[in-house]
Amino acid sequence: MKLIIVSLSLLFVTFGFSAEVKPWTTKLKNLTPFEKHVIVDKGTERAFSGKYVNTKEKGVYTCKVCGAPLYKSDDKFDSHCGWPSFDDAIKGAIKRQKDADGRRSEILCARCGAHLGHVFEGEGLTEKNIRHCVNSVSLNFNKTKTIKEHKLSRAYFAGGCFWGVEYYLEKIEGVKEVISGFMGGNVKNPSYYQVVGTKTGHLETVEVVYDPRKVSYEKLAKTFFEIHDPTQADGQGPDIGSQYLSAIFVNTKEERKVVKKLIGLLEKKRLKIVTKVLKKTPFYKAEEYHQDYYDRKGGTPYCHRRVKRF
Repeated sequence: MKLIIVSLSLLFVTFGFSAEVKPWTTKLKNLTPFEKHVIVDKGTERAFSGKYVNTKEKGVYTCKVCGAPLYKSDDKFDSHCGWPSFDDAIKGAIKRQKDADGRRSEILCARCGAHLGHVFEGEGLTEKNIRHCVNSVSLNFNKTKTIKEHKLSRAYFAGGCFWGVEYYLEKIEGVKEVISGFMGGNVKNPSYYQVVGTKTGHLETVEVVYDPRKVSYEKLAKTFFEIHDPTQADGQGPDIGSQYLSAIFVNTKEERKVVKKLIGLLEKKRLKIVTKVLKKTPFYKAEEYHQDYYDRKGGTPYCHRRVKRF
């Protein structure tokens, strides 16, 4: 009995679950020796041997252990490397850590810590320039499963460099995704260099995809007013220019009412708010290298910080 307890303890430590291990204990016990070799001991299946290498059906790939949705079939591509390859993951589903070899980046299920494979950047295989190289044995595939996003809402905030705004807003519980892009101008699908180099009229803006059952629009707007300087009229921090102005693009009368209320509260505190309240216009996603900038590169925003204002 002592030996069994020690063995299970070692298994849990290797898997990195800590307090999260309990829900998946039965799943772990039911893994085959080879599944354990890959998922727990961080092994690798042979190239071209996995069952999902050539799968092309529509669906969602989930974690073999906890069932969390990890990848959508729309992001799968043929890299000819011998393992299922994806150039994107479902937001928040994957976490990275330095591999034991000190060179590569390991990818794990963010929910339970199961080893999935490795991630590579800069290969130029797709426009997103990233490859999640995943072991088939770490996955299950649900052919008809879709991610329910029809109840999610979207909000739009411009407050200087979109890297910093994205950094803070995506940390709010209930926010599913924050996308950096451009809004308010007169050029369709502008590039970053068009926006910063010519007069397109666009502001660097983030699109916040959130669950209104978990977080209110008012909380998002309050946070926005606290992570940038809504009194700076010529940009944000050292970033000076028309593309860095402060603005909120509202979808509805209710959103406009919330924003006006918050501005009124700040003005009562003798703050001269220059944030513009504008009607929503088409949003254009920025290039992939602008997305999740600080999470990918490390560091913290240079021109944004949290200041309590409410």
